[in-house]
Amino acid sequence: MDVTGSGAPLTDLAEDERLFRQSVREFAAADIAPLVREMEDRAEIPANVIDRLFAMGLMGIEIPEAMGGAGGRFFHAVLAVEELSRVDPSVALVVDVQNTLVVNALLRWATPGQRERYLPQLATRQVGAYALSEAGAGSDAFALATRAEPAGDDFVLSGRKLWISNAREAELFIVFANARPADGYRGITAFLIERSDVGLSIGKKEDKLGIRASSTCEVILEECRVGPDRVLGETGKGYKIAIETLNEGRVGIGAQMIGLADGALAHAIGHVHERRQFGQPIADFQGVQFQVARAATDLEAARLLVYNAARLRETGSPFVTAAAMAKLFASEMAERATSLALQLLGGYGYVRDAPVEKFYRDAKVGQIYEGASNLQLLTIAKQVLGRSRD
Repeated sequence: MDVTGSGAPLTDLAEDERLFRQSVREFAAADIAPLVREMEDRAEIPANVIDRLFAMGLMGIEIPEAMGGAGGRFFHAVLAVEELSRVDPSVALVVDVQNTLVVNALLRWATPGQRERYLPQLATRQVGAYALSEAGAGSDAFALATRAEPAGDDFVLSGRKLWISNAREAELFIVFANARPADGYRGITAFLIERSDVGLSIGKKEDKLGIRASSTCEVILEECRVGPDRVLGETGKGYKIAIETLNEGRVGIGAQMIGLADGALAHAIGHVHERRQFGQPIADFQGVQFQVARAATDLEAARLLVYNAARLRETGSPFVTAAAMAKLFASEMAERATSLALQLLGGYGYVRDAPVEKFYRDAKVGQIYEGASNLQLLTIAKQVLGRSRD
């Protein structure tokens, strides 16, 4: 499906995409920007902000309209994450996890009954979370200690999940546990766990360096009993579900990184035009010009990588390597770009009165979550070296 027209540049958007991006940009400026400092100070996103995300249709972008969703496409979700991240990456992360991980997994793997039960709620009022990571299962995400013991037709889940985004607000959790430990990763199974299920509880909210308003909590399962209707996909298919879902999630993280880098550079560019030293704006100095030019070039390259990965995914083309490249480059670019933005603001950038220091702190996690940079390099290397033998 060619959504932009034959031969059109990746950054040329179709009419529906332009309108959607503009609506999210206006929403972020009017409804989110005035609250960023308060949310950062309180380290939480107020319920009324999440309500507005639902009202805007941003929490169920790919959910069909018949189920209460926006009936959009994956690329719309990428645009939403990018635009929200230009203002606040914490709010963007809520939308990203909901769409690229939770909703995406249900659209691809849920039974018709599960889709009817959960998708309308996720589109209109319920936040979702994706519970994979554990204390001993970070980069080695499938060294899971969480177990799902068979109990007749049911399963009893026990274990502890760490660093789970959206955990404080979530009503639905996609939880990965091993139902057949003797089979290794082939026993990993995905379960749909509701917040009201007996045996599920939420631990402490982590006190983080960045994206502080977004909740990141421990999820505790203590003999949480669920029926076979809560298995997502099939027993033993959790590894495949996680791997394939995270590929989409990495494109979303790439979008978050280009959005926050764009936001930081916009503040820096405004500052260098206003700040005068030695009788002229510092934007007139070649040293500043070259630094900004380099950062702008890196940002454009990252955007092209992210958009390309998103377009490939939409057309059903292989996109795993493209997604890894997009996340790797965008996250490293974001750290450089936000560092430069802070440097260009000088003392102003180092204090909290300007938003740049927040973008700088928010950027770091891009190289950590949903697959650390070394794992992206490993994925890319396997593909590149594999092709070299053909």
